Amino acid sequence: SSGINAEWLLRPGVLKAVITEVIPGASVINVCSFGDKLILDETAKHYKKDKNLKKGVAFPTCICINEVVCHFSPLRSDPIVLINAGDLVKIELGVHIDGYAAVVAHTLVVGATLDSPVTGPTADAILAAHNCAEAALRLIKAGNTNVQVTDAIQKITDSYKCTPLEGMLSYQIKRYQTEADTDKQIVLNPSESQKKEIKNIEFAVHEVYAMDVFVTSGNGKTKEHEATTTVYRRTEETYLLKMKASRAFYSDVCNRFTLMPFTLRAFEEETKARMGLKECVTHELLQAYPVQMDAEANPVAQFKFTVLVVPNGNIRINGGLLDTATCKTENKIEDKEILSLLAQSANRKAGGKKKKKKAKSAVDEAKSEAAEVN
Repeated sequence: SSGINAEWLLRPGVLKAVITEVIPGASVINVCSFGDKLILDETAKHYKKDKNLKKGVAFPTCICINEVVCHFSPLRSDPIVLINAGDLVKIELGVHIDGYAAVVAHTLVVGATLDSPVTGPTADAILAAHNCAEAALRLIKAGNTNVQVTDAIQKITDSYKCTPLEGMLSYQIKRYQTEADTDKQIVLNPSESQKKEIKNIEFAVHEVYAMDVFVTSGNGKTKEHEATTTVYRRTEETYLLKMKASRAFYSDVCNRFTLMPFTLRAFEEETKARMGLKECVTHELLQAYPVQMDAEANPVAQFKFTVLVVPNGNIRINGGLLDTATCKTENKIEDKEILSLLAQSANRKAGGKKKKKKAKSAVDEAKSEAAEVN
């Protein structure tokens, strides 16, 4: 079904290509532009005959460093942010074909190797987030519940003396629904208000979930970062826009991005886009994705993957790229139930060899274009 058609792109190819760009001295905007260009180049190769089929970016490439949690995808007019050795970097991106999305996020520490591993609270946060994602993968199966996932995540983060970020959502993905448009949600570390609202749900065959894990060595609270908000998404609201600039901008959003999140960087004329944006946001035609940060400025680790529930278990479409040997810590999981859960094998789909060649040429194209744009 089209529901899995986006999977080829987020088999490791695109994420791995973006990972290779995360090096000391690289600018965040270049890496983000590179990721988005690669997604567009790769999706353009598929379903060429169907001119009406929408495809492309389901979530713009975001590069969040250290305490920055999510949604950092800067514009050409923003101050340049460079990646440094030792930075904890989170890469997040998504692709869709015909409204069926696959989303992924990965954490790495720039320059970490087997000989020079990450240590201390940063290593704890990364290993906790990684093991939470692995446990969730093994629990998102028909008949299991969201409460089982939330409980396992709490036990794992406790064993690494870490905390899941409060209130972060994982959710069922439906066509053109990549955010929390669905009742089927998994909440990490629910806030008091969420505890009253969360519904206990059971996973069912043929459902697709975006499992998103954020872990910090701090208290789990977040706050808005001062960086410009650049990621938005169209809502289901309607309103007759007054300004010509707003109407042109909104029409472009509807045609190019349907209901998927997008970045203002995708518009050639940034000033015009900003003019049109204001009225759209005021009248709630667009929802903003503000940049978030850890409230105590502790580094935050993130792993996100898309998983399809099938009759005999599940299939992880993407993610799972961390080499845990690059992180060293004294803390470890001792809970027997969690250890036996993590010892179970997880079904995975690996990308075929043919895909690699395609990714390579598109990678080179994306590199040169990102350099020209910025």
